[in-house]
Amino acid sequence: MHRIIEVKPLSGYKVWLKFSDGIEGTVDLSDVVGKGVFKSLKDKEQFKAVFIDQESHTIAWPGNIDLCPDSLYAEICGTEILQKSSNA
Repeated sequence: MHRIIEVKPLSGYKVWLKFSDGIEGTVDLSDVVGKGVFKSLKDKEQFKAVFIDQESHTIAWPGNIDLCPDSLYAEICGTEILQKSSNA
């Protein structure tokens, strides 16, 4: 699992992230903000309240809202996450 060690909220519902292996970059979350469990993040002050959850090592917001660190890592690196098939 990839560990996020720094996060900075940016304008336009983007976050800058740094991982423990030195990989860093920006992820645009505008496509999920305001939808489903991310509805409250449409409020820019709420979005800016992003922090690193020390247990899961990913970004989170008040209200138990978080994102998978591996997905964020893949987004920055431009790679796809391969999921294990239950039929294998």
